[in-house]
Amino acid sequence: MAKSKVYFIEEITPANLIKIYKALGRELKGKVAVKISTGEMGGNNYLHPELIGDLVDYLKGTIVECCTAYGGSRQEKAEHWKTIDAHGFRPRFKVDLMDEKGEIEIPVHHGVRLDKDIVGEHLNNYDSVLILSHFKGHAMGGFGGALKNISIGIASTHGKAYIHSGGKTTDSKRCWEEYIAQQDEFLESMADACDAVIGYVGAKNMAYINVANRLSVDCDCDDHPAEPEMGDLGIFASLDPVAIDQACYDAVKNSSDSGKAALIERMDSRHGIHTVEVAAKHNLGSREYEIIKL
Repeated sequence: MAKSKVYFIEEITPANLIKIYKALGRELKGKVAVKISTGEMGGNNYLHPELIGDLVDYLKGTIVECCTAYGGSRQEKAEHWKTIDAHGFRPRFKVDLMDEKGEIEIPVHHGVRLDKDIVGEHLNNYDSVLILSHFKGHAMGGFGGALKNISIGIASTHGKAYIHSGGKTTDSKRCWEEYIAQQDEFLESMADACDAVIGYVGAKNMAYINVANRLSVDCDCDDHPAEPEMGDLGIFASLDPVAIDQACYDAVKNSSDSGKAALIERMDSRHGIHTVEVAAKHNLGSREYEIIKL
């Protein structure tokens, strides 16, 4: 099997986001969803509108999000909209809370843990999806990149509970109180949810960009994330969600930055690479890649 192509630009600018998207050679057609994390109220590490705005405009895209399952400022729809507004995404962009009006179940075809995924019903309103992710650490997943943004990111509140519980419940309260999955079960469930979303949207209708900046050990879902201990790495892009996350993980590991230890500990103590391993077994992409520097 040929190695997947992962494009890389070191300088993180609005113009370079467009440049790296164009390098992929895939035109996302029709109505384009741009899936980001709009960030928890109080946090500041999410991808800011002034960075991503030119790319979203170029795509004539709509920023899409779904509600969380852990409380905070984004589980209830009204509070989620307040957070979206506070972080400057409206009126700068069209924004769609995809599970605001309801949710749909979509099938998992190669599941290890799950038989279905539950996503915002407005996913049906889009012809193609750009998964635009802030690569960073994560308290539960080890790290968050494209695969997390596809799975947890596109799942509704019930879907997130289903993933976090390894398919045991869709109740967000019972998930945390009774049914929280063992670590590898959770990671495998994220890979299963990726299988569902990519199968539903169609691999040819998706593309992936990871921005590796503000490399905190904590996710944008944390309202008080730890300050980064290592410097920014750059922008990665691929048509392969497995390869792009593997490349970002490797870039942290291979960095000469002496501050990388905290992020490596976070990624590896949670066995974060296991999501990538299982997604590869689902044939969602390849862990073998070549870096193409632009």
